[in-house]
Amino acid sequence: MGSVGPPGYPRVVRQEFWRLMAAGVMLEPAALACGVSMPTATAWFSEGGGMPCMSLKPLSGRYLCLSERDEIAIRRAAGAGVREIALELGRSPSTISRELRRNASTRGGGFTYRASAAQWHAERRARRPKVAKLVADQRLRAYVQSKLSGECEDLPPPLEQARAIRSRRRKRPMPAKAGCWSPQQIANRLPLEFPEDTSMRISHEAIYQALYIQGRGALRRELVTCLRTGRALRQPRARRDRRQRRTYVTPEILISERPAEAEDRAIPGHWEGDLIIGSPGAIGTLVERTTRFVVLLHLPRLAEPAPDVRRPAWAGHGAEAVREAIGATIGSLPAQLRRSLTWDQGNEMAQHARLRIDNQLDVYFCDPHSPWQRGTNENTNGLLRQYFPRGTDFGQFDLECHPFSGQWSH
Repeated sequence: MGSVGPPGYPRVVRQEFWRLMAAGVMLEPAALACGVSMPTATAWFSEGGGMPCMSLKPLSGRYLCLSERDEIAIRRAAGAGVREIALELGRSPSTISRELRRNASTRGGGFTYRASAAQWHAERRARRPKVAKLVADQRLRAYVQSKLSGECEDLPPPLEQARAIRSRRRKRPMPAKAGCWSPQQIANRLPLEFPEDTSMRISHEAIYQALYIQGRGALRRELVTCLRTGRALRQPRARRDRRQRRTYVTPEILISERPAEAEDRAIPGHWEGDLIIGSPGAIGTLVERTTRFVVLLHLPRLAEPAPDVRRPAWAGHGAEAVREAIGATIGSLPAQLRRSLTWDQGNEMAQHARLRIDNQLDVYFCDPHSPWQRGTNENTNGLLRQYFPRGTDFGQFDLECHPFSGQWSH
C-alpha cells in the first residue's frame, strides 16, 4: 500500500528513470544513475507494466519546478521577503505568495515551507484522475475479455489447445489458446461489428494499459497469458547494444544503406526474413514488403549431424542450410522481384556474401536489438507463433512447402 505522505522521489527523478529505460538502459544502471534503490526501481517498472506511465515532456516555464522551490525554501529560511524572492527568480510576487500559502507544510502546526513537501502538493493537485473506459463500460469490457480469452461464440472453433511449454530461454507459459485475439485485432474489429454504436470503440494501447498497468482494475491480469507473447511486463524498444557487432556485418550493408524505395513499399521485390526456432528444427519466414506475401522455408533437423559443424547446423538452421533454402526459393523469382532482403544480425546469415553473388540479391542487416526495423516480418512471426509456440518439435511434422502458394501439406 502506497504512502499517503510525500513520496521519497519527486516527479523529475521518475521522469529521468523512464527516459533512461526508454533509451535502452537496463534496470540496475538506470536506478544507479537516478540515485534510487533497486526495489524502488523494480516497483516503478512493475507498476507501469514495463512502459512509462507518465508524460516524459518537461514542464513548461509557466509552473514552478523543484529547483525553484528549493531556492524559495532557502531564501525564505534566510528571512527574505516575497518581493525579493520574486525578483531573484524572475517571477511575479503573487506567484511566490500563492506558493508559500498553498504548498506550505502544516504538519507541525505552522506554515513551514519545504521544497519536497511543496513539490508533492503541486504534483498531487495537478493530477487529473480519469476512470478508464473499460472500467466504466461493462459491455465493452465483456466484449474485450471474451475476444482476448478466445471464448466468443461467433469465433470459429479454436485450434487444438497449445501445450504450455516452458522454453529454456523464456521461463513463462505460452498462450493457452490459438483462437485468442490480439488487442489490435479487437480494436479494428469493433467498428465493423458496431458501426452505429460509437461507444463501442477503444484503441489497442488502452487494452494493453488495462492489462499491464497496476491499479487500472479493468481487465483480469491473467489475460496477459492469452497474448501471443505471453509477457508479464512490456519491454521498451531500445536496448543498449552490450555485445560486439558481428564481424560479417559491415556499415555498408546496414539497413541505413537500404534504398529508399524499400521504405515506402512502392516497388515490390524487397523482402524481410527471420527464423522461427523449434525444438528441434526451424522454419524460415520471408515476407514481401509491398504485397505482404509470405513464404515459409522448412529447415528440419539433420538426420546424422556431421562432427565438423556447429550446433545450429545440426538443428538444421545453420548458415549453409539457410543460404540454400533462401536461394532455392527466392532464386527462382524474376530479377525485379528479388531486389533486397533485410535480416537481423543472426549467425544464420554468415554466408550472406555468397547468397548475394549466387542470386543477385542485396542483403541488408538491421541494427542490433532493433526488430521493429523489420516490422512486417516480426508481425508475421507473431501470427505464426500463435500456432507454432516456442518449444514446438518441428521434427514431428512431415511438412512440404509448396513454393509461393502459402500452404503447407502433411
